[in-house]
Amino acid sequence: QVQLVESGGGLVQPGGSLRLSCAASGRFFSISYMHWYRQAPGKQRELFAHITSGGSTNYADSVKGRFTISRDNTKNTVSLQMNSLKPQHTSVYYCNVQLFVGSDGLGYWGQGNQVTVHS
Repeated sequence: QVQLVESGGGLVQPGGSLRLSCAASGRFFSISYMHWYRQAPGKQRELFAHITSGGSTNYADSVKGRFTISRDNTKNTVSLQMNSLKPQHTSVYYCNVQLFVGSDGLGYWGQGNQVTVHS
């Protein structure tokens, strides 16, 4: 059984930093893409950071220069470094990972991690 476990959320003051991590465990052959989504209260879940198996990254304009996505293929983890946080970054953050359990790639979600930016 495949599982994604997120860690690292919490409360931070404006201008502060947080680092989120998402670890995949269980039986699978390989990991393809890894994404970070966020969902603010009353809004739809949105994709804002993406990293390929080769390490290429892509970001939504709203987080460019402020957030950094990275992955460690030896540990099956994806991380998100968030700097200069603002109250509008308050959301539940989710990792989404495509794993190859058999011949097909399947998308899996982490449990979600609350990030609150408040003074």
